[in-house]
Amino acid sequence: MLSLNKIYAGKLLTAEQAVELIPAQGSICLGYGTSQPPGLMHAIGKLGRTGNIKKMRIYYMHSYQAAYEAFFCSDELLEIFEPVPISGLTEYDRKILTYGHETGRKLISVLPSNFSEVPRLFESGEIPLDACLLTVSPMDKGGNLSLGTSNAYNLAAARSAKKVIVEVNRNMPRVFGESSLHISEIDAVIEYDSPVHEIAFRKPSEADERISEYIAELIPNGATIQLGVGGVPNAICEQLRNKHDLGIHSELLCPGMVELIKLGVINGSRKELNRGKHVFTLCMGNRDTYDYINDNSSMEGYPVSYVNDFKVISQFSNLISVNSAVQVDFFGQANAEFIKGRTFSGVGGQNDFVRGAVASPGGKSFIALNSTARNGTISRIVPCVDNAATDLRMDTHYIVTEYGIANMKGKTTTERTKALIAIAHPKFRDELEKVARDQLYI
Repeated sequence: MLSLNKIYAGKLLTAEQAVELIPAQGSICLGYGTSQPPGLMHAIGKLGRTGNIKKMRIYYMHSYQAAYEAFFCSDELLEIFEPVPISGLTEYDRKILTYGHETGRKLISVLPSNFSEVPRLFESGEIPLDACLLTVSPMDKGGNLSLGTSNAYNLAAARSAKKVIVEVNRNMPRVFGESSLHISEIDAVIEYDSPVHEIAFRKPSEADERISEYIAELIPNGATIQLGVGGVPNAICEQLRNKHDLGIHSELLCPGMVELIKLGVINGSRKELNRGKHVFTLCMGNRDTYDYINDNSSMEGYPVSYVNDFKVISQFSNLISVNSAVQVDFFGQANAEFIKGRTFSGVGGQNDFVRGAVASPGGKSFIALNSTARNGTISRIVPCVDNAATDLRMDTHYIVTEYGIANMKGKTTTERTKALIAIAHPKFRDELEKVARDQLYI
């Protein structure tokens, strides 16, 4: 019987050899964000440039510069590689989208989906995959290679694809939980060490600080928290330093949460599930964050189909969910995806937690947004959201701006309208009230 090291050695190839397993035409899936493998992506892009790949659909979430440069940075590459971001966009996806509008072409196809449902799209065969490409940590003595910072849909995509090709990177942290592939599940391995992509979170503004104060007042000791991205979540972490016995069950693990763990504020001691463990499906931060989660048995990564599952979220007591939006309208609908009719971001897991938190005993869901955009020239409280609602009026709970909190539950449309106008920027309130009266909302 072959040893694990010999099995590993038998699958070890160069990047150029590994990508020969990919057909000239078909579809592949890249790991989420920080787990997208730069060595393999560069090798596939080279195949496209030399004519050895004819047409390839690429599914992914949260791409960075390496993916853009490998597949999407030129007309030549965009003729070969079709970008299909699932559920959300980054600045690089928006760059492709803008270029398509400028040249009158459809260059990018966004696939809308609640984040929790993405693994099922691969498992069911609704999205067939010729190959899945991931960055993983080095193999342990049991033959397991950790998914590290990005679990998300990676496990499901790998186990559903015809071929699994991994890039072993010594800089990828090893994470516990349901977060690894065994060497027997992998078709090819390359070794390529590169820095794991670091995220610089925006510094909180004065408005973010005020919003975070409102929210922190309503977070009880012993609560389990989920935070999204942006200035408000970072500011909230600062506001929570005087709390105790908090837990984490969150789509995202961010540096602010890690600091609260180090301080003992977050210990997971009151969680109904995974007690004492800090559960996430994605970790985005700096090198210090990645070093902290590495080989730390209290940190557990799980597929998003578990972390964001409504039935799981609703089992926690006092589950607190904090997310953001572009607009909120008089009905209480939140738009987190569109700006002036164009796609800006995606659904992600926001709606999973908005609904799950409200179903949690004592749980609260917060949609936090600055009252204005574009240097105070546009109100984010509007009569009706643009294009589509990310969070439906039946689901939203607390809407928070720097001017206060509006609770949507148990409120009529008239009551919601009045409450939302009261937390709009003062210079837009008269205008919003006139529209509300003209349209008979109030």
